[in-house]
Amino acid sequence: MSRPLRPTSSSPSDCSGGDFDWEPALRKLDELNARVEDPTLWDNAEAAQALMRERTHLAGQVEAVQRLERDLADALEFAELAEAEGDQASLDDVSAQLAALKAHAARAELEALLSGEADASDCFVEINSGAGGTESADWALMLMRMYTRWANAHDMKVEVVEETPGETAGIKSATLRVVGTNAYGWLKTEAGVHRLVRISPFDSSARRHTSFASVWVFPEVDDKIEIEINPSDVRTDTYRASGAGGQHVNKTDSAVRLTHIPTGIAVASQSQRSQHQNRDQAWKMLRARLYEVELQKREAAAQAVEDQKTDIGWGHQIRSYVLQPYQMVKDLRTNVETSDTAGVLDGDLDAFMAASLAQRVGATRESAEA
Repeated sequence: MSRPLRPTSSSPSDCSGGDFDWEPALRKLDELNARVEDPTLWDNAEAAQALMRERTHLAGQVEAVQRLERDLADALEFAELAEAEGDQASLDDVSAQLAALKAHAARAELEALLSGEADASDCFVEINSGAGGTESADWALMLMRMYTRWANAHDMKVEVVEETPGETAGIKSATLRVVGTNAYGWLKTEAGVHRLVRISPFDSSARRHTSFASVWVFPEVDDKIEIEINPSDVRTDTYRASGAGGQHVNKTDSAVRLTHIPTGIAVASQSQRSQHQNRDQAWKMLRARLYEVELQKREAAAQAVEDQKTDIGWGHQIRSYVLQPYQMVKDLRTNVETSDTAGVLDGDLDAFMAASLAQRVGATRESAEA
């Protein structure tokens, strides 16, 4: 059997992202492992940290391929035994295992495309309701649930950093912190305006309404990445965090909002109990937002974040979710669509993310070749 799961490329010198060749990858990993053993490595802490990140990322890719090949070999060996014994039940089990391995291999192939500087990072997902009043506030809450379900299904942790309730229902805004492997790499494809068409549950006349909400995604910046922010450029506001009421209601101005005056970027944190903790979280988010702006400037296939932030309304959506008069979710960038609207709203987003990711990688390559 000839390496059925190992990705190949026409660029043998490159072992990262979509250009992942097996033999060069193994040689590169051996080289990185040898450099890690060098006692002088940490004489330059910045270079050492960059090397460790590269090694961890490449080792993860290699291990994923090796694990898939081991599982495939085991399944095929079990299938031979079951076939020799005429055990149809075991053969059915093997078929199910092979189908699962095929899905894992497809995902591993896509993850090989996640070669951006911050793709492996945790991230923040900011959701804002747009045109549509109560309808859009409810739609924003539905999106918050959708991304939480997606993250949970992929063994990622979700923390609600900030949530501002709507006047009647739903939320005006929310910020989620998503922690997991390649969280930013996957979720960055969701940035943009999302449009919902449905029969309004808030309209006594049962009329069809169109609602909008925006999603913006930015990577979490760790201590290894230096982002310089002049404190005099940042305005700090404190306010009372919202809560469910009762004995747990917050009676102090513990929530913190930071506004970066030169760019107009604002972030807020209210999930922690103390103002000090919320301030630390807000500064982390601000650094992440400014880092995302810098990443966008450096990526040839993307525009600056602020240029992308057009009105949350007609003409700017990346995806439409139609629940009435028919059932359809369609991504307007890739034309990927499905009639399983319930599945999508329950977090089944992989097909949309995969297509958008592949499109972004293709656009980047075309730009580089030009």
